[in-house]
Amino acid sequence: MKEIEYIQYKISKERQKQFELAYERAEKALRTSAHCLNYDLSYCVEKPEHCILRIEWDSLEGHMKGFRSPEFQVFYGAAKPFFNDIEEMQHYELTHIKK
Repeated sequence: MKEIEYIQYKISKERQKQFELAYERAEKALRTSAHCLNYDLSYCVEKPEHCILRIEWDSLEGHMKGFRSPEFQVFYGAAKPFFNDIEEMQHYELTHIKK
């Protein structure tokens, strides 16, 4: 079952460009991973220092075990300087609401 990982960051305005450059490097690992289906980074309109990285994984196991490969080292190396800025990091199951 697909899993969505949400990582909420609080990044000061002064560090946002550095943060975005780091995630441009980390993106390469996500793009090459067979387990990553999609991802995006969004800033909050009301609180511009808050942003959410949303990663859609093929499964929780695909993320937690399958992504632990050379790709992960690239991702980890790029994102590590911002780990202390994480306010929340959780996995959610993708559900479909019918109208």
